[in-house]
Amino acid sequence: METIWGIGIAIILFLQNVGHWMTAPMQFFTFLGQAEFYLLVMPILYWCVDARLGLRVALILFCSGGLNESLKIVFHQPRPYWLTQRVHAFASESNFGFPSGHAQNSVSLWGLLAAKMHRRWAWAAAIVLAFCIGLSRLYLGVHFPTDVLVGWLVGALVLWAFLRWEAPVAHWLSRRAFGQQVLIALVASLIVLALTLLIRLGLGGWQVPDAWIQNALAGSGERPTPLSLEGALTFAGVLFGIGAGAAWMTRMGGFCAGGPVTKRLVRYLLGLLGVILIWYGLKAAFPGEADLLGYALRYLRYALVGLWVSVGAPALFVRLRLADKGAPSDPP
Repeated sequence: METIWGIGIAIILFLQNVGHWMTAPMQFFTFLGQAEFYLLVMPILYWCVDARLGLRVALILFCSGGLNESLKIVFHQPRPYWLTQRVHAFASESNFGFPSGHAQNSVSLWGLLAAKMHRRWAWAAAIVLAFCIGLSRLYLGVHFPTDVLVGWLVGALVLWAFLRWEAPVAHWLSRRAFGQQVLIALVASLIVLALTLLIRLGLGGWQVPDAWIQNALAGSGERPTPLSLEGALTFAGVLFGIGAGAAWMTRMGGFCAGGPVTKRLVRYLLGLLGVILIWYGLKAAFPGEADLLGYALRYLRYALVGLWVSVGAPALFVRLRLADKGAPSDPP
């Protein structure tokens, strides 16, 4: 790995020496792969454009993200600026680097949107976006080229599997009772969490090398915590909330994401306010310690975010006559 890392560092240094004019556009493309951006995009699709498409985007994103968390711990590889202070850290990350979650999720998410649009230009746009997001991770010093390449590959496999099995799985779930659908969503989320936990336990007494920690602190000021379960808890919690909420919304008759632009805008702003209140409000109220209670409350917080997005906000929209019933979302 030393040789591969050395080649990767040389490529990163070449990109960073091109000029600081690249920093702003690279940070922009990285933002297009951040959780905060997806938090903005998913509700727009689900609440204001197409509920079914929004649900599918959410499911593939959180399934891909949960898988990525597990793979990172399996390989427990450093980020470039953890290895050497020659690499400038234009961004900071606390988890492992291989494979790149930004690269993986960009292929799966934008690829799914392109596949559903059935347009060549959509595929071209998805490929360009995925490439630029991956390139941004190299320039910012947070990923090696191998991290990005494997991330793209895993994202493509996730996309293929989702497109291949989405219809039969959705049909099978539609034949299950509401309680069974909620239980399936819970079990799926716990599998994501259990997989990461088992892999973490499999590392035994392995510890992050002191050199990685010191270089990371010198480069970004943030201490790496790559063995934390917080990422897995986030993905698992939202996955359960989205899945259970989608089943609940279907039972209630669903809702129509169409309507006048003004109503769509009000829906989005009102729903986003709820996300912010739950996300940040409960973050301030719940203890953040890395213990059993802290982990359980983190799972609960993100499950409530998923429930609000998938059923809480749509039910409120219908009640306030900002949306009509109908066009129910498919079960998870």
